[in-house]
Amino acid sequence: MLINAAICNFENNGGGDRDLWQRMHDKLASLDLHLLLRQEVWNAQDNGNELADAAEAVLGMAGLIGPECCTALYHDPDLFTPVSEYPKTGPVWALPPTVCSFKLAGTAPDAAPLIVGSYHLNYCSTTTRLAEAEWLTKWNDKWVKDGDRYVHSPALLGGDNNSYPVVGTPGDPALPVLEEIRDEPHRSHRSYLGADGVRRMDDRPDDTLRTAGLQDVARHLVASTGDTSAVAPTVDACDTHGPDARIDRIYANKQLLPAVREVEVVDMKGLSDHHTVVVRLDRDTLTDILNHPLTRAA
Repeated sequence: MLINAAICNFENNGGGDRDLWQRMHDKLASLDLHLLLRQEVWNAQDNGNELADAAEAVLGMAGLIGPECCTALYHDPDLFTPVSEYPKTGPVWALPPTVCSFKLAGTAPDAAPLIVGSYHLNYCSTTTRLAEAEWLTKWNDKWVKDGDRYVHSPALLGGDNNSYPVVGTPGDPALPVLEEIRDEPHRSHRSYLGADGVRRMDDRPDDTLRTAGLQDVARHLVASTGDTSAVAPTVDACDTHGPDARIDRIYANKQLLPAVREVEVVDMKGLSDHHTVVVRLDRDTLTDILNHPLTRAA
């Protein structure tokens, strides 16, 4: 069995267009997801939780809406049981993430939980994005005391990075040329001033996460299988913001990488300005990883 986990930035949660909202959620439901990491779930809790409840019904999943409806997590209750929510995600977030740990059905009683986090990095400040990425690294540093040992919880994080992956992966979209981005504010939003006084396109969140042992699953799949479809663009080119880009990414700590089987970018044209990324994990391998987590002496 494959466990399907996806990230989806649904632009403005449909912006009040209920028909568009329904079509997007029908599309997501068709992907047979077991974990869904959402961004831009604005107004989901208005009118007595109307959209939040409707999403659970359409998706057939249980949901956890994060602070201010910025992000959310959905899970298949037949496969995952929530263990702990983590509302204290750090002080710097413009759009706070939603983070929860889950027990996978069929794992041993003392198996490690899987930490899952949905995030949305700041769109206009490279400085804030870097700090937010640094705070995300804490989820690859969770050790829980269990008797005479500490157990490490594997982490799967994903979202809208509003920045680029470090170059070097075959098939990855090329970085924009700063001077060719027509929208001048966007030039500032997506670049930073280096120590040498030269502006560079912002890849620092990706570098920070990978330095901390959280690997881009699409990059991993290309390296291990050569399947460059995994690094298809998640945002299409436009006149103001430049060429195709792979803004939306899923990261897993190295412990989880043996379970990664496929990464697919699902076209969402006509539904959102971001495409959806799905990673498929082998359940047996994931079960073995959670049953035999990294440990250290207490």
